[in-house]
Amino acid sequence: MTAAARLAITTIVSAGFFFSSCAERTGAKAPDGADKAGSRTVQVIGSDTMVNLVQAWAEAFGALHPELILSIRGGGSGAGLAALINGSCDVAMTSRPISEKETGEAEANGINPREWTVALDGLIVIVNPANPVSNVTLDQLRDIFLARVRDWSELGGNGGKIVILSRESSSGTYLFFKEHVLRRGNSKNKDEFSPEALLMPSSQAIVNEVSQNPHAVGYVGLGYLSPRLKALAVAKNPHSPYVAPSIAHVTDDSYPISRPLFYYTNGNPTGAAREFIEFALSPTGQEIVVKTDFVPMERP
Repeated sequence: MTAAARLAITTIVSAGFFFSSCAERTGAKAPDGADKAGSRTVQVIGSDTMVNLVQAWAEAFGALHPELILSIRGGGSGAGLAALINGSCDVAMTSRPISEKETGEAEANGINPREWTVALDGLIVIVNPANPVSNVTLDQLRDIFLARVRDWSELGGNGGKIVILSRESSSGTYLFFKEHVLRRGNSKNKDEFSPEALLMPSSQAIVNEVSQNPHAVGYVGLGYLSPRLKALAVAKNPHSPYVAPSIAHVTDDSYPISRPLFYYTNGNPTGAAREFIEFALSPTGQEIVVKTDFVPMERP
């Protein structure tokens, strides 16, 4: 199945029982007394960035355990958390932490969000391979997406108006890029994406447009990198080295745009939901993280 197809439909995968230890972000272990007789169907909804990774986990899990049904659907981190809050999914997959507002809404609805860090990701800035620009600083990236820099010639490239591509505001990738690139982590900064930015419904939509448009620029997760695209090397400032996005450079924290990826559940997961999270955090699950071009919690 292609990445585009994975984003377009709900994927149903067979899976089943398995045992492993796992640790959440706080370092706590899933409770030993969790009920393993729970539901054998698991609904996972959320981040488009994570769809391919979670699909790969589901396929591996399903090959071993054919009696479990997993439904995996993208739509954005906000959509996943909304589904968790209204009780229509078992696991929300997100590329950003839950907000205070979402936590309040969850608690008001009787939901106790519990966070699990399942992998790391580098956020890459992509252009068409025909674009001669290869390196940018964080300040230049900010100026591109604020439309302060409007033509590729201002960055040493061929002349042509820069076509800005962004995710929609419900996307965790959108929020991360805004907070860490446009606003540079300054909570008092209120910069927003340029109104000229084209808001795309998925990361795959950005990939498709950049691969066909020599003037386009966008941002996606590291796992979307392919020969159809060129990822820009990024420097923290004009005096720092340009660092290409890679698993190694995210792991050693030299690449300046990286983030954790999360699962959220309603309290301590039980039954099949617990088992699926344990699988993701097991050595086998973390090997799949590497194979899908994400970054493992620990090098397997």
